[in-house]
Amino acid sequence: MHWLGKIPRHCTLWGTEMFNRTFHINIKKPLPIQWGRQEIPAKFNFANDVIDHWANMEKAGKRPPRPALWWMNGSGEEIKWNFRELSKISQQAANVLSGACGLQRGDRVAVLLGQVPEWWLVTLGCIRTGLVFMPGTIQMKSTDILYRLQSSKARAIVAGDEVAQEVDTVAPDCSFLKTKLLVSENRREGWLNFKTLLKDVSTTHHCVETGSHEPAAIYFTSGTSGPPKMAEHSHSSLGLKAKMDAGTWTGLNVSDTVWTISDTGWILNILASFLEPWTLGACIFVYLLPKFEPQTVLKVLSSYPINSLVGAPLIYRILLQQDLSSYKFPHLHSCFTGGESLLQETLENWKAKTGLYIREFYGQTETGLTCRVSRTMTVKPGSLGTAIPHYDVQVIDEQGNVLPPGKEGDIAIRVKPFRPVGIFSGYVDNPKKTEANIRGDFWLLGDRGIKDPEGYFHFMGRTDDIINSSGYRIGPSEVENALMEHPAVAETAVISSPDPTRGEVVKAFVVLAPEFLSHDPEQLTKLLQQHVKSVTAPYKYPRKVEFVLDLPKTITGKIERAKLRAKEWKTSGQAQVQ
Repeated sequence: MHWLGKIPRHCTLWGTEMFNRTFHINIKKPLPIQWGRQEIPAKFNFANDVIDHWANMEKAGKRPPRPALWWMNGSGEEIKWNFRELSKISQQAANVLSGACGLQRGDRVAVLLGQVPEWWLVTLGCIRTGLVFMPGTIQMKSTDILYRLQSSKARAIVAGDEVAQEVDTVAPDCSFLKTKLLVSENRREGWLNFKTLLKDVSTTHHCVETGSHEPAAIYFTSGTSGPPKMAEHSHSSLGLKAKMDAGTWTGLNVSDTVWTISDTGWILNILASFLEPWTLGACIFVYLLPKFEPQTVLKVLSSYPINSLVGAPLIYRILLQQDLSSYKFPHLHSCFTGGESLLQETLENWKAKTGLYIREFYGQTETGLTCRVSRTMTVKPGSLGTAIPHYDVQVIDEQGNVLPPGKEGDIAIRVKPFRPVGIFSGYVDNPKKTEANIRGDFWLLGDRGIKDPEGYFHFMGRTDDIINSSGYRIGPSEVENALMEHPAVAETAVISSPDPTRGEVVKAFVVLAPEFLSHDPEQLTKLLQQHVKSVTAPYKYPRKVEFVLDLPKTITGKIERAKLRAKEWKTSGQAQVQ
């Protein structure tokens, strides 16, 4: 799906003709659009309709001027912005992007920032100006960045010192890239400095009246074959969905403070540390953690009025390894987790030591929040909870028929005859891949599961080769491509392998080139691991490497990862959990 010029001229209808059928909207007449049974406005902009709304409520004395964003780090720096301040500063950010940077509505902007306040400002600035923001992890290397910039035809990139050098390495090969914006106290040749520009621009910006179905963001999502895909979200599938979900998940209110421990490159961060809290007028708390330190997390939870904690199951498992009896969490009343399966042992131990349940939520980059165990729901160990109200989630068979409770099948969301608000717009420039994920009337989530009589979903396993390690979704082909660049590797296959701490880790089966057969296996393992870390995001590196003489293949020569994975998990005596 493309948007032509500054004004969106069409949007995609996901109905009987999949994603490639389009219809026209007269944007001069902001009449409600009937999208299935959900009537939505023609226009929506999260910055204007949510942030500025709360700013006006504060101004009118209808919301206490408590922080909307509360940020700090281990060096004693602290920033607190209420909604009025956040509205004003994000308007300055919008003026930097549209003024000094010369970006225009519809331009794509790669945002490679860690959990610094500017991530929230730049994202809001993009929303205000109708720019399409593309979050990415600061762990990316030059090859990752090059692929994303070239594939998206990004006009600008916003980054910090962590990745600036990696960007400079590949920028000359990105003909569409016109602006590099640095978030740093330092200066760098060829870059504009965001902090300097922010001081000199107006605090007033006229928010673009973005169409509800106009592109707002692109997330790169790992696949089982080929490079990452570009999943495009609209202003409605992100911001408007957050308004529809409000009150059905976290139960936050204007007096609550939520801390989400997540990488800014993942969709979890914008769901739980941007859209959901601010929709409800709550405070987003951020403590900069360059490296996860469990004792620091526990001290922060004990010292600050944090009511809700959101993080991957791994975070809770690591915290449980500490002596929790030394800490008290007087304000904490809710804990949420997603991204990988929560082990029953973790759930029970956390409840025993803190008195709190860990409540699961479930979804994917393409669908956002799909199922959840809200604060008012009964916690069932091993359950993902029930579907959010405006999603019809079912377990279906190979023909797309809905299965009865207790029968295992593929978890899917009904998208025909009407597409619910919240589903992404499609994979950019890849309609075939988008269509391939539809079976009958349903969008496949890529997971196997069971729905019980009470509507709770129980995860059974992945239907593809995606590796889910500590909440990081890793496509095996990305790791395989990195390994194949090393001269020692003749062939390779990458799968998941069970791990007691991370749930599962990346394992590589490697067929060595003849000239490396006599090398020491231990040294070769370290060499290949370091090589992968150097050419792609370090979290993808294979923590396990096994050297083999050959790999199982089909009659057409395709490597059978499924056979390797089945043997790996059977040998360990575990059922695969992702």
